[in-house]
Amino acid sequence: MPKAVVLLSGGLDSSTCLAMARQQRYTSYALSFNYGQRHARELESARKVANALQVKEHLIIDINLRSIGGSALTADISVPKARPAVQIGAGIPVTYVPARNTIFLSLALAWAEVLETGHIFIGVNALDYSGYPDCRPEYIRAFEQMANLATKAAAEGKCRYRIHTPLINMSKAQIIREGCKLGLDYGLTYSCYDPLEGNHPCGQCDSCLLRLKGFKEAGLTDPLVSVKT
Repeated sequence: MPKAVVLLSGGLDSSTCLAMARQQRYTSYALSFNYGQRHARELESARKVANALQVKEHLIIDINLRSIGGSALTADISVPKARPAVQIGAGIPVTYVPARNTIFLSLALAWAEVLETGHIFIGVNALDYSGYPDCRPEYIRAFEQMANLATKAAAEGKCRYRIHTPLINMSKAQIIREGCKLGLDYGLTYSCYDPLEGNHPCGQCDSCLLRLKGFKEAGLTDPLVSVKT
């Protein structure tokens, strides 16, 4: 079974991506980040998902992106709430964390090179998403090209790197149906950007609204709606 580094936030998309990597018979090495995010509660879910899906190893790396700021997730900036669907994805919101996916993929690339594998999975999505520029297919292609120029393994012809994005052209409903088909327990995941007291999802941020929309369109009930987190 080939090895793969899988970026795992603990949210719906990244957890489904991990389940798909497992279904494709990769030995998964999950990589999460404690980066000073407002919603650090997601790391608890990342641990639970990694355990449930029996990853080979799960690393949680500390990076203080709060020292840079510039995002509602890493600075004292209000998280947008109750935005209509037409606004979500229409522009780049203040929840965009500067260069986050570039930072995360770079560290995933470093670990992949150490593990001697060319496979990296990331659960980016270009349909039901919040307008982040580092979720687009052209960005992924550019990073993949860079990875094959910047690493010793690629320069010596020992490895070709591929960034797997199995969710990139799927709607949120399609993602949820796929995860359910693979037996993923979405009650273990967490998506809220601005948790309420007790870490209950706010139900109003873009991430919560996209999640609720996905479950509704899939004809399913979000387990986080009916249980305390």
